[in-house]
Amino acid sequence: MDKIFLHGMRVSTLIGVYDWERQHKQELVFDLDIGVSARSVQHDDIAQTVHYGLVCERLRQDLAARDFLLLESLAEHTAQFLFAAFEPVQWLRIRIVKPGILPAVREVGVEIERNRV
Repeated sequence: MDKIFLHGMRVSTLIGVYDWERQHKQELVFDLDIGVSARSVQHDDIAQTVHYGLVCERLRQDLAARDFLLLESLAEHTAQFLFAAFEPVQWLRIRIVKPGILPAVREVGVEIERNRV
């Protein structure tokens, strides 16, 4: 399996359990590792792999229109969205960071791994 990655992708969405968090969208930092079949490189054809520009565009659009309480729910939604939107995706590692949300803590976040079922 080969991996395509997008690290440090900034995405805005409404997230949090506290009232003050839910007043404005927050900028989160995503690291996505996307597993695709090694066969995708045999044809030099973008249709045989995952177009990372479209991943950014579609994920940002989707998350801008949604809201979440938990980072865990956001991560799971992201996994299901990517599997549904991009057929070549076989495996995902998603790391989402919520920077500067707690005093004296640089970042908090969640990381999940999922396989296409």
